[in-house]
Amino acid sequence: MTQTDTSALMEITSRPPIVFTEGQGSWLTDSAGKRYLDFVQGWAVNCLGHSPKPIVDALAGQAARLINCSPAYFNEPMARLAAMIAEASGLEQVFFTNSGAEANEGAIKLARKWGAIHRGGAYEIVTMDHGFHGRTLATMSASGKAGWDRLFEPKVPGFPKVPLNDLAAVERAIGPKTVAVMLEPIQGEAGVYAATDAFLRDLRALTKQRGILLILDEIQTGVGRTGRMFGFQHTGVTPDIMTLGKGLGGGVPLAALVAKREVMCFAHGDQGGTFNGNPLMTAAGIAVMEELSRPGFLAQVAETGAYLADALAKLSQKHGCGGVRGRGLLLALDLERPIGSQLVERARDKGLLINAPRPDCLRFMPALTVSKAEIDIMIEVLDGVMAEVAAPAMAK
Repeated sequence: MTQTDTSALMEITSRPPIVFTEGQGSWLTDSAGKRYLDFVQGWAVNCLGHSPKPIVDALAGQAARLINCSPAYFNEPMARLAAMIAEASGLEQVFFTNSGAEANEGAIKLARKWGAIHRGGAYEIVTMDHGFHGRTLATMSASGKAGWDRLFEPKVPGFPKVPLNDLAAVERAIGPKTVAVMLEPIQGEAGVYAATDAFLRDLRALTKQRGILLILDEIQTGVGRTGRMFGFQHTGVTPDIMTLGKGLGGGVPLAALVAKREVMCFAHGDQGGTFNGNPLMTAAGIAVMEELSRPGFLAQVAETGAYLADALAKLSQKHGCGGVRGRGLLLALDLERPIGSQLVERARDKGLLINAPRPDCLRFMPALTVSKAEIDIMIEVLDGVMAEVAAPAMAK
């Protein structure tokens, strides 16, 4: 088989010399015919797995009817998906985007517009150390990812950072210029560190007391990933603004800015986008929401997540690693030594795709439809590569 020429692609990350050609459920196949068990799923994007029938059918059916009619007009799938998200979240206004970063950029703009109207021009948004909100200039500025403070200067000002789960630090950071607090319910890129339920409840009370907005970046935690439709639903609090992405499209580029009606203050021309809310992508979003809304689906995610967490905990104990973090099917294994990249490489050689967001941990983001049998296969492969890598690392 002829090797695919990838030389015309910009070098923006290190990629292995593999070209994937097919995918089904939890499995990918490369151009040489080798199969891989995928526990990355496009960084929690393919919530129903690779090429699931509901999304394939939705895309094929919608493509035959209407692909794009310009965001200057309403279209039926756009309106229907917005209503589904509004009903499920309790937030009444939805604006569709093409990526999570774009949704977060919109959240920042909306909060600043709200601050200009209701808070005397307040524009600062308190964000969290090690947070990740995207790769646009504003979302990189809002993020607390190590090393980003020196990239693409000058940054967008107005994002003071505080430690996650430190309410006193948030309170100290709030001042006359503050318009909002923005955070992820679980910091995925940082290594799957969760905001505690108590912290989120106290933060909601604090923001209400101070008259500022609470913005939850649910790009990774939303759309069923934690065992509830949205991560905030574990806490009993509701944000003023929420952003969705990744799993919302089930594999296609679709994200959303979602807000309470009283917060939505965009004037005509403040927000837009050529492909935003197009019928093809929103049809896929409808298919995702319908699948997740089926009786028992989210309960199954929670059950499967508990099964995976238990299996990882046993594996950790066997190989002398640390704890398991996360919720639902967004989990991390603390390796307690910097062997993540070695494990990822060895596992890939053996047909398993896993992710190391930091050198000392592994992150697991399988399809929400992953089976316990597939989890068992993953654990068996990972057990083998950990025996190869972890034991020698401990001996040093």
